[in-house]
Amino acid sequence: MKRYAFSLVAALVLLLSGCRASGPGTPARTVAEFFRKYDGRPGFRTTEWSAGLTTRLLLGRLGKLGGDNDLAQALSSIRSCKVLAFTPTSAGALKLTNEGLSQEVDGLLRNERYTPLAVSAPDNNTALRYAIRQQGDQVQEMVATGHLSSSPNSFVLLDVSGNFTRAQAERLAEFLPNVVHETTP
Repeated sequence: MKRYAFSLVAALVLLLSGCRASGPGTPARTVAEFFRKYDGRPGFRTTEWSAGLTTRLLLGRLGKLGGDNDLAQALSSIRSCKVLAFTPTSAGALKLTNEGLSQEVDGLLRNERYTPLAVSAPDNNTALRYAIRQQGDQVQEMVATGHLSSSPNSFVLLDVSGNFTRAQAERLAEFLPNVVHETTP
């Protein structure tokens, strides 16, 4: 009976660790930890900006010029945006892709209860998947993961924090591939 219980516990631990064990080294538990883990490694580049009041007002006005109220409100509600881009520069860096960067992020998003966000805006330069974290009716954070189509072994992680409605988040997701394209090599 003890052996059965031990085997059951061991199997459960292995199963649960498999959800988070993708990627090299110790898996990151949060998006912020993922950024810290890979920032500065060969092949990785981080771009970050915090949106002050002036920036948010400017972004909101730019969105209104396009005539899209949801996009204008979403842009003016951004507090910060961070992009981590990875393009293999060596065989060692390419190994990171093979060890599961995407699987590591997928595991942490699943474990942190992010909700997938379906967006039907194909883009020629990036292939992104979106997930959001909501509190009530408000989206507090949007995460996009994917790769640049010009570099199939690349990896991109985009983290946007703010205060959006789901409709605003969907419009913002259609706009974000342009941000990734402009901030990555």
